[in-house]
Amino acid sequence: MSTKKLSIVVPVYNEGNTVILAYEEILRVYKNISTQYAIEIIFVNDGSRDDSWNIIDSLAAKDDRILWLNLSRNFWHQFALSAWYEHASGDFVASMDCDLQDPPALLIPMLKEIEQWVDIVYARRTKRTDWFFKDTAANLYYKILSNISNVDIPRNVWDFRLFNRQVLEVLVRCQEWNRYLRWLFAWFGFRTSFVDYERPERVDGKPGYTWKKSLTLAGDGILSFSTLPLKLWLILGVIAIICSTWFFWYIAYDYFINWVDYPLYKWINVVLFWFMWLQFVFMWILGEYILRIHNEVKGRPLYIVKEKTESDTRL
Repeated sequence: MSTKKLSIVVPVYNEGNTVILAYEEILRVYKNISTQYAIEIIFVNDGSRDDSWNIIDSLAAKDDRILWLNLSRNFWHQFALSAWYEHASGDFVASMDCDLQDPPALLIPMLKEIEQWVDIVYARRTKRTDWFFKDTAANLYYKILSNISNVDIPRNVWDFRLFNRQVLEVLVRCQEWNRYLRWLFAWFGFRTSFVDYERPERVDGKPGYTWKKSLTLAGDGILSFSTLPLKLWLILGVIAIICSTWFFWYIAYDYFINWVDYPLYKWINVVLFWFMWLQFVFMWILGEYILRIHNEVKGRPLYIVKEKTESDTRL
């Protein structure tokens, strides 16, 4: 039986104290699957300011299974992953953080799972260990996004995933700038499975995702996979137009039937109110045109062929 190849992508940002630990843990796990898989470990230094790059370089000098990429600055996590996704040569590709909160030991059950019938295997946290406000905000955000998005989004997963070569080739075809990988993988529609685990504490250092980065990522998720913010203009505009029309007919009835005298400015206010919210409707129409431009420039494939008849040359 031919040996398949496993590519493990590890983004690194100011994690000089954990790079060697992560590398050693990956090798320890690899001993259990070395007869079935060849391996390449891909470290992506995302503009670290500590000695992370020097450590990666020294490891690569000793182990030719290590590949590396040193980015010119911090392009942040999603782009660091994307940088080496395009160069991974494995039959299967795994991505995990360097802080050992993504236990490499999970690769064994994940590989067993993906060898069965699925294309993507997510490591799914059984519970969050964040402080109360962050935990509540995250749960609320995912619940809202699941309801407003046209994509079935997996819950309690991060970027610890394993996927096959076909998924990788589709991912490389997506060249959009505002990329939210977690939702992009869900948008593909490939068969997925989950391996549950309890996320351990960080071995060292602080999380790379600040509140600013988390909010930016959350905004990318909403704007990239939901049109609800755009449709809100239409909803608010229509409601306000109905209300202003009702007010106009009310004062008209009161003036002509009940002989109630309304000053001119009240008539003008109602008309201005009607036209102001009519602009919201036209803003929505304009936004719909911009949305179509937005979808065009993202460069996502129009469709994804999962399987086809070998003799059919039309696909």
